[in-house]
Amino acid sequence: MKRFVFSLAWPFAFLLLAYSLASAAIVEHTFNIEDITVERLCLPQVITAVNGSLPGPTINAREGDTIVIHVFNKSPYNLTIHWHGIIQFLTPWSDGPEYVTQCPIPSGGSYTYKFNLTGQEGTLWWHAHASFLRATVHGALIIKPRLGHSYPFPKVYQEVPILLGEWWSANVVDVERNATETGNAPLESNASSINGFLGDLYNCSQNQTYKLNVKQGKTYLLRIINAALNQQHFFKIANHSFTVVAMDACYTQHYDTDVVVLAPGQTVDVLFKANQVVDSYYMVFTPYRSSNVAINNITTRGIVVYDGASQTTPKMPILPDPFDTPTAHKFYTNVTGLAGGPHWVPVPRKVDEHMFIIFGIGLEQCINPGPDRCVVLNSRLSASMNNESFVLPRGRGFSMLEAFYHNISGVYTKDFPNQPPFVFNYTDPALFSLSGNDSLIAFPHKSTKVKTLKFNSTIEIVLQNTAILGTENHPIHIHGFNFHVLAQGFGNYNSTRDQPKFNFVNPQLRNTISVPVGGWSVIRFQANNPGVWLVHCHLETHLPWGLAMAFEVENGPTPSTTVPPPPANLPKC
Repeated sequence: MKRFVFSLAWPFAFLLLAYSLASAAIVEHTFNIEDITVERLCLPQVITAVNGSLPGPTINAREGDTIVIHVFNKSPYNLTIHWHGIIQFLTPWSDGPEYVTQCPIPSGGSYTYKFNLTGQEGTLWWHAHASFLRATVHGALIIKPRLGHSYPFPKVYQEVPILLGEWWSANVVDVERNATETGNAPLESNASSINGFLGDLYNCSQNQTYKLNVKQGKTYLLRIINAALNQQHFFKIANHSFTVVAMDACYTQHYDTDVVVLAPGQTVDVLFKANQVVDSYYMVFTPYRSSNVAINNITTRGIVVYDGASQTTPKMPILPDPFDTPTAHKFYTNVTGLAGGPHWVPVPRKVDEHMFIIFGIGLEQCINPGPDRCVVLNSRLSASMNNESFVLPRGRGFSMLEAFYHNISGVYTKDFPNQPPFVFNYTDPALFSLSGNDSLIAFPHKSTKVKTLKFNSTIEIVLQNTAILGTENHPIHIHGFNFHVLAQGFGNYNSTRDQPKFNFVNPQLRNTISVPVGGWSVIRFQANNPGVWLVHCHLETHLPWGLAMAFEVENGPTPSTTVPPPPANLPKC
């Protein structure tokens, strides 16, 4: 009898495997990246775009699928594409950040990205990872459950990607180049957009307003993506509320709210019920300003239109104050993970490596002073993590991942510090000066350093904001991993006071965390993905200034845990 049961088990296992393979697919796209001219704010503007559209094409796939993207760079700029939030297990050559996992695709060149979506569901996105080109080279990447599987929430009538963007009436490459050359902050954006439409608050944009048509009584899944370069935002729809069901493609406990808050790089999935009277309602993105730095008011709005609504002025939501940190912090900290749900990963409890990373904006000595140059305390703006200001290894012949794979020296060093060089009052600007030890932090070292992690080790990091030139809410993105957010707070992190607050039961899983203005966050993850992985602030100005570092995760003990050889068509430096 036992032999009979055993003999039946093999066909059953084979059927399960066959079903799994049959339910996966290859999703293949061609991206033609080239310059196009579009009309915005009463002016024609040349932008770099994918397949002639802004945003670029949405990639729709299912968990378990393999994505193949053929990129043809017909633009005048060297660039790469990053698949934001994709774990890229054993496909690090497809992660995309320039000079980290690959050298840029040259103008006139091409490259094929190939990666698998196993173990991930939800809303992610893709974008250029070279200069400010992310402003117009981006799009949604939507991963639905595998065939035969369902969402951990009620069935919806329609799924709608909502992408927030920023718009410059200028060449965005020139905007970054000017900031780099002068050492000053970049030119502020002129507007923001919803799915490429600037909305009726801007000149010549009354007919460029995004409209979402809905049926009364239906429920919609809004897949909200902050693709802006530098702006965090509140999102509201007049007279309506939302139920948060996922963030950064990780399912959450259902959380009811009338406002969503997103930093650049983050995604939030919400259920939106069209349960109000038949009418028109504004949907609005308005900036969350975590610092006192002057920025343009780049509020943008679209319109939710019920079927049968008369042509009346849409109702406007009551918007938060731009400096409403309590509302932002409540949203960022109240949502919890869906423990036990699809693809849930329990918190690893044994920690092998503790890190304490301070970060913020600082300065560097001005080399070529002149008119309109180095106007901040006669210095250039800089940024750092643990007093190391990250420099991309341009001109060194190889990407960091190539150096890792081929064991090439001279591209980076392996001495990124676990701690800051000394302890001070990190978040009180009144106690900070530009003399003594303070000046060492204000003027950090320029370097290309990584922290080496043992394969499968568990890392806990305290991310501590500093107030050297002012505090700010910083979205920190880690490539190659999701991480658990154990706790967040304001002021200086204190282990005695703050460790009892750690959530080990159902913390958020994220790939991009908004570290509170003048505060801290504690994250934890398992280094089970070999390769070199960038860690950086997702405010676009802050990466060129050096607010970044990288993890070098060593290979595992088997071929299935080892970085494979680079693709034959990997771009050369």
